Amino acid sequence: MVDDQFDGRGVLYPARLPSFHREPAPAALRELVRWFWIPRWDLPPGRTIRQQVLPFPASNLVVEPGGAILAGPTTGPSQRDLSGQGWAVGALLRPAAIFAISQNPSGTRDVEVPFEAPELHRSVSAAMSLEDRALGRERAIHAYSAWISEHCPAPDDSGLLANEMEERISSHASIGRVDQLASSLHISVRRVQRLAHRYVGVSPLSMIRRYRLQEAAQHLRDDPSLTITAVAARLGYADHAHLTADFRRVLGFTPHSYRQDSSRP
Repeated sequence: MVDDQFDGRGVLYPARLPSFHREPAPAALRELVRWFWIPRWDLPPGRTIRQQVLPFPASNLVVEPGGAILAGPTTGPSQRDLSGQGWAVGALLRPAAIFAISQNPSGTRDVEVPFEAPELHRSVSAAMSLEDRALGRERAIHAYSAWISEHCPAPDDSGLLANEMEERISSHASIGRVDQLASSLHISVRRVQRLAHRYVGVSPLSMIRRYRLQEAAQHLRDDPSLTITAVAARLGYADHAHLTADFRRVLGFTPHSYRQDSSRP
């Protein structure tokens, strides 16, 4: 089951998810964490669910029963096969936060690395073991927020600018080129490139393309009345062919086949 307020960007097949919640970060952490996400599953023997996502251009710090991992920014989709029982509590980190946790985000691109945070793991695991699952999620997020507050200093001006760069890309579908992004921020293209390298770990063009592709997938899935051509135009693609090429390059299938497949449970 998925929350009513669920932001579907990035999740390719929401109907196939186990119990999944996204919770906004507390106001004091909004410059450090975009949101917390908590999947939980309890599957019968022999059943497996494949979780397929097109991740945001960002890093995630994830607590699981076995420990904590730092999942770096990706250049493609990711998938994980879920079976048995399990849970995870992840924080989608904003650019200003990743520099405090890993000063080389490009070094974790497309990989997951163990992250030593025993206190965080202990407190989140204790919360997730509660019988009342809603209370467990609440306490897990509270514990996670306290750990972030203690270990991530308030962002400096450069970190805040990196956050603004990411926010512009996320919220303005009309931005399709790096020079447009730089102009909207009143800085040079070179500075945009440096910010993306230092605080995200992928190029600004990769960030733009990822958000546009996420949004294209969401439109195709959620609004059958929109033609593929209309989706391409809405998101600044030159034409239908460019959107199709982007889908094939990153996801390995066409917008048409995705629309058909995403409608099946």
